[in-house]
Amino acid sequence: MKLMARIPVAAAALLVLASTTGCTKLKARDQLVKGVQSFKAGKFEDAVNHFQTSINLDPSYATARLDLAAAYSSQVIPNLMTPENLKVAHAALDQFNIVLENNPGDLVALRQIASIHRSIQMFDQAKADEAKVIQAAPNDDQAYYTIGVIDWTQAYKNATTVLAAAGMTDMGDGNPKKPKDVCMKIQQQNTQLVTEALQNLQKAVDINPNYDDAMQYLNLSYRRKADIECTDDNARKADLAKADDWVVKATGVRKHNEEEKEKKLGGGVQM
Repeated sequence: MKLMARIPVAAAALLVLASTTGCTKLKARDQLVKGVQSFKAGKFEDAVNHFQTSINLDPSYATARLDLAAAYSSQVIPNLMTPENLKVAHAALDQFNIVLENNPGDLVALRQIASIHRSIQMFDQAKADEAKVIQAAPNDDQAYYTIGVIDWTQAYKNATTVLAAAGMTDMGDGNPKKPKDVCMKIQQQNTQLVTEALQNLQKAVDINPNYDDAMQYLNLSYRRKADIECTDDNARKADLAKADDWVVKATGVRKHNEEEKEKKLGGGVQM
């Protein structure tokens, strides 16, 4: 009789536990909804508080974790290297990394981590992040494009810095009149960057033949290649000819893309 009396009590305890768990999850869901509303209204700090509360209620709530990371990420100001901005950036990175611990192939988290590292000028790490994106999604044209742009950006900075030290400005034609020692210094700093930029940008175009932005950076990258043709003026001119070809291709593709977009809109205004 005692055993039979205990069975309903145990069942009741399970019902109470299930009810409590369900109530907690509902509260977590409510906080998530409020966080999304704040996020859409541009109230990112309020959104962070709601998402964090949601996670406190339900630590396994993956959606709330990802949204919390996004709320932090939205507050990161690119290229602002203040302690406050870096603190927010690292808070976002911490949350995205927790997402990856549970789902290593989460493309949203991988892409956002790469974006944050670019924003705080950790360019080598950002390229490594984009490589992880490519590993998870081999046909991600934007990841290849981004690596190419980072390489070009670093190469451009190197070239203009060396030229400025020699009292020269970048003319975009390889600066054929620059001294040999200046050319060799640029060549030493930029050969690998330019090679990698061209390879990745070409890959982006191979995947997406209508990628006009990638074509524009191919133009710019060939001009950086012209910088390092120190003893071969014919090679420099060939690089510039390729750069001009990519300008023409990019212009044509951009016009085509705009026409296709116009057709989809039917001549109306996109809201």
